[in-house]
Amino acid sequence: MKPLPLICLAAAAALAFASPRVPAADQWTGAGQRQAGAAVSWDDLSHTKWIADGRDDAPRKVYVFMDANCKYCTKFWSDARPWVNSGKVQLRHIMVAVIAPTSAGKAAALMVDPDPARRLYSYEQAHAFGVVRMMAGGPRHSWEDPNLQPMQAIPAAVGRTLQDHEQLMTALGLSGTPGIVFRGLDGRIMARGGLAPQEMTMVLGAL
Repeated sequence: MKPLPLICLAAAAALAFASPRVPAADQWTGAGQRQAGAAVSWDDLSHTKWIADGRDDAPRKVYVFMDANCKYCTKFWSDARPWVNSGKVQLRHIMVAVIAPTSAGKAAALMVDPDPARRLYSYEQAHAFGVVRMMAGGPRHSWEDPNLQPMQAIPAAVGRTLQDHEQLMTALGLSGTPGIVFRGLDGRIMARGGLAPQEMTMVLGAL
């Protein structure tokens, strides 16, 4: 049998690894999305030490694994303002420490604050403009913030909680931040590693 030319073999390999395009209408129901592992439930997420961002009576709840030194987390926070401010979505931020040496200390400072929601809002608001400008090609943004100094001695309970959060993030198949977890139209738990601006309505709904 005559061997196939190399160009034919290369084309066959490319076809074998190609993924079909998923219609946008199907993405909400899980096609093209990473589904959460069977061991992770919505109840598991609700029992984490999350920080609220938005109204408690918002009809849609979305969990966000975030690192205080994550520029993409701040960009998502900024992009989500119209949904949060309108009362349609409550973001529930689950702190992790996966990016920089100061991440754990900053997360701990937020988590032990008497009003963590207010503290997180102030921190993200203070950095949002600089991060968005940097990501558009502007000057480098500094994460040093006198209003959120990293805790030097992290309480043991907080350290364990951060470890639990990171393990849960891994169980959901997420390897970085922001890790966005939501329910699809069919009720299944979906996890996404970040969102492009044009994908926001797919997760947060229509404005």
